[in-house]
Amino acid sequence: MLVSTGGTGVSSYARQLLQAHATISRDHALLSDRALLDQPAPGPFGRAGRWLRALLPGPRSAHLPGGSDGQELLVSPDVFRVAQVYFDVHRRPLKVRLPGPPGIMHWTYPVPLAAIGWHNLYTVHDVIPLCHPDLTHIDGRRYRRMLARLGECAARFIAVSETARDEIVRVTGCRPNFVIDCSLAVDTTPADPAMLPEGLAPRGFLLVCGTVEKRKNVARLLDAYRASNLGMPLVIAGPDGWGAADIAPLLGATPGAIRLPYLDRPTLRALIGHARGLVMPSLAEGFGLPVAEAMALGTPVIASNRGALAETAGGAALAIDPEDTAGLCTALRQLAENDALCVELAAVGRRNADRFTPTHFAERLTRAYAAVMAEPL
Repeated sequence: MLVSTGGTGVSSYARQLLQAHATISRDHALLSDRALLDQPAPGPFGRAGRWLRALLPGPRSAHLPGGSDGQELLVSPDVFRVAQVYFDVHRRPLKVRLPGPPGIMHWTYPVPLAAIGWHNLYTVHDVIPLCHPDLTHIDGRRYRRMLARLGECAARFIAVSETARDEIVRVTGCRPNFVIDCSLAVDTTPADPAMLPEGLAPRGFLLVCGTVEKRKNVARLLDAYRASNLGMPLVIAGPDGWGAADIAPLLGATPGAIRLPYLDRPTLRALIGHARGLVMPSLAEGFGLPVAEAMALGTPVIASNRGALAETAGGAALAIDPEDTAGLCTALRQLAENDALCVELAAVGRRNADRFTPTHFAERLTRAYAAVMAEPL
């Protein structure tokens, strides 16, 4: 079982888990805070009502919505938002009671919830707020406290890279075998060039994708792009995040830079699959999904030479020091002007992306679940 509440990264991960679970077992379900996933979550009386509901100390219950066959959806209204407030009030996870025999509850991120009588697994995508507090607006003290409390009721933490796993162990002090690296899966279906935004031609632009925030290093990338004097557009696709307002003036001062907001999945895949190259000079990541997606689609990649991005790239990207503007400028020129290099990077990238197939992801999850189910509740 798993949980999804929206947000591009978490939603992608939830989709991967659902697909993997379909091959692992027929007996799985999705826990939601609303009966229809395309409707907004309920919230009687707004934030004040949520605080009142969070004051109640007992567990919450999930139920089968009307007409459900019990195999796909469980509902506990507004449970994720209430859980956040509950944690602030009570300093412990909110307990939830699930129907049916106990099994594994796989939470797709560190939400302060715990299924009563089940093996609780929490995917911890990264600990950037604890390792790099200057790169995020997330409250590191609260995040550390939450991980500590979840560690008390978890069977395991699940990491998405070996780099993230090592950082989780280091900053939380948990035993090494408490955190299992299951990596991620990558969508390998072809990208439709017809979905490209108007004015963009296949292989005629460079791409940055993801939430525009400080740790993505977009400001330095724009400096490097201006210095490169390339005639090829630089597309920056994704919603605004922390610090995006500081980047907006730089975008306006950068001829050739194209800013695209939040995009639907087919359009984003078309951008990734038909860019001349993907550029990801992030200062910190838990995995770096766009790198793996681009490689799977045959798109050359420029990526940071450190941390999780270097691990995900697996030596198949044009590696750069993310703090070296001149080096990033040189890499942009190489990718835009060297056809032979692009062909080579596309080939080695496809081979590297084979590590992240849905089959391999399902196999890693199966091993993790088997280890947990062998332990007593």
